[in-house]
Amino acid sequence: MKIYELFFLICWLAHGYCTSDIHIGYQVSLAIPTSYSRGFIGRAFLMETDHNQIGPNFRGAISVEASNDKYTCSLDVFLGDVKVWSSGHLSQFYTIDKCTLQLTQYGDLLLKGGLDDRVGWKAGTSGQGVQRLDLLGTGNLVLVDAMNLIKWQSFNFPTNIMLWGQRLSSRTRLTSFPSNSNLSYSFEIQYDKIALYLSSEKLKYSYWEYTPLDLDGLNITYVELTSNALEIFNNENYRIGRITSDKTEPLRFLALGNSTGNLRFYYYSYDKGKFEASYQALNTSCDLPLACKPHGICTFSEKCSCIRLIKRGDGLLSDCTENVTEGICGRNDSQMLELQGVTSVLKSNPYKVNVTKEICANLCLDNCTCVAALHFSFEDDPAKPGECYMYGLARGVKQIERDGRLSYMVKVPKGTDQGHDKHSHWKKWIPIVVGVVDGVVLILVLGGVGYYIIRKRRKSCPDTGHSN
Repeated sequence: MKIYELFFLICWLAHGYCTSDIHIGYQVSLAIPTSYSRGFIGRAFLMETDHNQIGPNFRGAISVEASNDKYTCSLDVFLGDVKVWSSGHLSQFYTIDKCTLQLTQYGDLLLKGGLDDRVGWKAGTSGQGVQRLDLLGTGNLVLVDAMNLIKWQSFNFPTNIMLWGQRLSSRTRLTSFPSNSNLSYSFEIQYDKIALYLSSEKLKYSYWEYTPLDLDGLNITYVELTSNALEIFNNENYRIGRITSDKTEPLRFLALGNSTGNLRFYYYSYDKGKFEASYQALNTSCDLPLACKPHGICTFSEKCSCIRLIKRGDGLLSDCTENVTEGICGRNDSQMLELQGVTSVLKSNPYKVNVTKEICANLCLDNCTCVAALHFSFEDDPAKPGECYMYGLARGVKQIERDGRLSYMVKVPKGTDQGHDKHSHWKKWIPIVVGVVDGVVLILVLGGVGYYIIRKRRKSCPDTGHSN
């Protein structure tokens, strides 16, 4: 695969320096290649903040990137080489021929493209007295009027990154998207906690949570990233919790990873000349929701082991696939396979409470969208009633120490056996056979050694007999 990159500074070419603002009437275009080139990136930097003593500056750019056999057009903000905001984060604008950024005389900021100048994105500030587009020292991209009143700002439309000094209220969230997947991650503020979630259509599961100790009946209203922590505030503007960085260097941003879904804090390392993580919410790969493929188990060694399923007479049925339960529903077509010593990092409210493991399994069997279930017994006995959790995703499964209260079950087609249990009958006899063989060998060795010692002693004894 060839990767083509085209980066340049329009402001330097035009004026010899970069400013941090653009006035109404401004327009600039990037040409789009006539043929598709996989990996192509074309970018024109238009704005830059004043020199910052804590590492690289912020820069604003319009970008053209190859994606899904087409080209996207976006307005982006960069901190060094890190893209910290993009107009195409939630919805990409695909276009041909050209990518145009325009700040109209009416004060609206537009992205246009194609032969007909079709509008693919806009700020929606027409008629509000906007005079210019500013890139602030905090990385906030703002549209302001003649009185410097903000009419639109990128901080109100966060992506997967939260910058130093930025506030995130309960009405907003960070989102990120694993490649080649219909799943998404989100960092959200609830009334009583902040949490990380994995979502798929109507399904939503948390996989990390932080609850402040000082709520005292008040709700969380916003969080703010400071130089050394993520601060949590209530509706009276009192700090009720904080998650601190593990380094003394000032924080520049936090990010929700697109590939892992992990939450990390970043500072700029002058020694290495790049951004380094100073805190992460999840410290082991097995705590990540997508550490393994569907129906995979993250083991103690942080390796992935597949739930190998064998259907009698039909060979291998499944080895880490999400389609093992596709098209099956009901107790006549499916069964629940219990896995010992595993659980799921995905959490949700219990589907039912005060039910037995058998009832929990049947609830999943009768639900066509359920692919796995977890039963948590109130006592150290799986036969006792407890909480039943149902999953539409067989993900986030990890190995744990045996817990008699936990029972994790996956739905499989009727008549399916777990491959490694196929010879369980013979496995019961292996210790007995090994013990017998070891015993016989030990007896033979000891007998041989004893015979050798006795014979040697007889030869060494003097002959006491007398001849006549």
